[in-house]
Amino acid sequence: MSGTEADGQPTKRVLRRDFLAVRSGLTGDDARKAAAVLAEHALELPELAQARTVAAYVSVGSEPGTRVLLDALHARGTRVLLPVLLPDNDLDWAAYEGQDSLVRVRHQGKIELLEPSGARLGPHAVLEADAVLLPGLAVDEHGNRLGRGGGSYDRVLARLERSGADPALVVLLYDSEVVAHLPAEAHDHPVHAVVTPSGARRFR
Repeated sequence: MSGTEADGQPTKRVLRRDFLAVRSGLTGDDARKAAAVLAEHALELPELAQARTVAAYVSVGSEPGTRVLLDALHARGTRVLLPVLLPDNDLDWAAYEGQDSLVRVRHQGKIELLEPSGARLGPHAVLEADAVLLPGLAVDEHGNRLGRGGGSYDRVLARLERSGADPALVVLLYDSEVVAHLPAEAHDHPVHAVVTPSGARRFR
């Protein structure tokens, strides 16, 4: 059946479409208010509060906002690494040095991204992170994350696993994006915690 798994559950493609449709209905004011509360809850999470290095990302569009959190981490002296999208969809990294260090980059066939302008540190720089913030569209009660489907963070997670690194994996979402069940595959990596405007929840 088109759009569903063999057991009748929606496919990841259908779920992505549905979650994105809900996000597209959010107003700018909704997103700004959520970003401030998300940052407050995230900073209370020991995995982030105690991290010396955090690999994060710059939110775009209607994604749960990260920029308040990035500034708060940077201000408290945490080293923040931000991704730089490579032509093969892998991620390089560079240090975040404040809002003025971000530049707008339009990648062929993709949405415009805000990326750090500093020296590239290489794809393996993420191995230095004590915590990794992952973009996502939803998470279920087992910590299974629904990503956007581009594969960039699958590569990051595989790189972490191969190296034996074990940073805290944290996803920032809206409350309605924490659900009972999501389809998961053998290569998927469950996250350790989710932060929403209602608070934080751990999965291990």
